[in-house]
Amino acid sequence: MIFERAEIRVKAGEEASFVAAVQAAAPLFQRAKGCVSMQLEQSVEYPDRYTLVVGWQTVEDHTVDFRNSADFQEWRRLAGPYFAEPPQVQHLNTVLQAF
Repeated sequence: MIFERAEIRVKAGEEASFVAAVQAAAPLFQRAKGCVSMQLEQSVEYPDRYTLVVGWQTVEDHTVDFRNSADFQEWRRLAGPYFAEPPQVQHLNTVLQAF
């Protein structure tokens, strides 16, 4: 399994609306091929900064199947208006889980 980590900065004052949009988009991820988990974290120090962590069975499940789907377009329609800048996305592979 790999993790998509998207660093997202939200327009000031739009935090609650952004969280609601991500909640509304959760079913899009849940039904996506190879998607196994999704969570949204908010920075304590910088409340306009979020980290979206999505678990995928493969990188291609995200980069090929999901990104080329109508559900991805709907995700961007729901959440995109709240982005202060384009999200910074990377894929992570767990190499050590100590406990």
